Amino acid sequence: MRLRNGTVATALIFFTSFLSLSWYTAWQNGKEKLIAYQREFHALKERLRVAEQRTLHRSSELNHILEQFRRAIAETNSSKDALTNFSDETQKLLKELTRRKPLQVPNIYHHLPHLLNNEGSLQPAVQVGLGRTGVTMVMGIPTVKRKVKSYLSETLRSLIDKLSPEEKLDCVIIVFVGETDLDYVHSVVAGLEKEFSTELNSGLLEVISPPTAYYPDLTNLKETFGDSKERVRWRTKQNLDYSFLMMYAVSKGVYYVQLEDDIVAKPNYFATMKNFALQLSSEDWMILEFSQLGFIGKMFQAPDLNLIVEFIFMFYKEKPIDWLLDHVLWVKVCNPEKDAKHCERQKSSLRVRFRPSLFQHVGLHSSLAGKIQKLTDKDFLKPLLHKMHVNPPAEVSTSMKVYQGHTLEKTYLGEDFFWAITPSSGDYILFKFDRPVSIERFLFRSGNQEHPGDKIENTTVEILPSSESGLQTKEKYKRTEDRFYRIGHFEKGVAEGAVDPAFNPVVALRLSVLKDSAVWAILSEIHIKRLSG
Repeated sequence: MRLRNGTVATALIFFTSFLSLSWYTAWQNGKEKLIAYQREFHALKERLRVAEQRTLHRSSELNHILEQFRRAIAETNSSKDALTNFSDETQKLLKELTRRKPLQVPNIYHHLPHLLNNEGSLQPAVQVGLGRTGVTMVMGIPTVKRKVKSYLSETLRSLIDKLSPEEKLDCVIIVFVGETDLDYVHSVVAGLEKEFSTELNSGLLEVISPPTAYYPDLTNLKETFGDSKERVRWRTKQNLDYSFLMMYAVSKGVYYVQLEDDIVAKPNYFATMKNFALQLSSEDWMILEFSQLGFIGKMFQAPDLNLIVEFIFMFYKEKPIDWLLDHVLWVKVCNPEKDAKHCERQKSSLRVRFRPSLFQHVGLHSSLAGKIQKLTDKDFLKPLLHKMHVNPPAEVSTSMKVYQGHTLEKTYLGEDFFWAITPSSGDYILFKFDRPVSIERFLFRSGNQEHPGDKIENTTVEILPSSESGLQTKEKYKRTEDRFYRIGHFEKGVAEGAVDPAFNPVVALRLSVLKDSAVWAILSEIHIKRLSG
């Protein structure tokens, strides 16, 4: 009897364990499917937004064509014979068009008038590939003739070999050969066809080069910022090269990533960039940086390329590309009446840095003749000791003693972790927003994989509402003497939670230490999530 009961008990335990395992497996699979559906939803939402932007762009192009049509009709308006071949309805429409007196709208030809001298000035002189469109990501690689060594083949091999079969169908890599010597261009194409024939035939890889008529006279450029005549010519042509590549890529995908021809990529770089961009789909970003060097690994949303190209064309002779991009951000968000720190905070919401870097610069010889550049990205091989998020622009401060440059400002921008020496009772971390913001949730995580014991405890999360009128939460939340409300606290090194909508909008958020700490404190993740919309 005991044996039978034991057998039954064993069977019940086995059956229960099987059901639990089956339930957990089903739950885990369902969770993974939900995450996948969420990513697909964000991707679809992004594609619809890009489609809307392109529709507006096409409408602008049609208006431009209509303007040219009006001019042609105006020129023939004095000749009766010129309209005799049109029907009565067409003549009526043409007369209606000529009555309108629209303002003259500037376009590319105002900045580059030489383009009017040749009909093919904006058509690639060489174009190899299938012309793939409708992808998530377009990667642009400009290359020019180097006197010492070309790194193009190694760069392409690094990028292509780290793509999965599915990813190879969802992107296109465009090699822009910035030379007008067709013999040289065709030699580059021949080399790529020999080594990357599969990628060219599948549509993954394309090669283009500009016509001679695209470039203006670059011999009489004004020397500025102490640059030599040759360097000014080099950086000016480089601006024009980037612009041509962007114009060619703008209608091909959702995101455009600017790369160089002398880099190597990390494994899973494509999925990492795509997922990071989708996570920020509700944020108003303009540039995502996946490398801290130059113009490497810079991601743009396709609709923004038109604005960027137009800005480059206005000042292509004045400054290098990285300076011009910074000026675009300045124009969009900086207030001349505020100081430089305020401007940097505002720009940080548009220019988001991902760490660690996904691309490393390997070229020693620059495309500028005679220039040696020993540039390497120090973040490329670093372990990730912090997690970054896009937070509302804010002035940050703390009473804690910072250790070795691990500042709170860098942590808030997602550039580093914050490290302080043994917090004491009364210490604080304060985030004073540049303007009142409505917050949905907050998350603060302390410690990291190298120093897991440096956690924050006995610390509260407090917010300062912009107004207390009509606030019905005084009994639920403790109010401090300086009008802050305590809405959370750290448990096992983490503080997270939702913000009562009654508090919004919020002027400031503060972490207040209640008791002396026996250990140092690391803050490795800060996420103050704004309400969408």
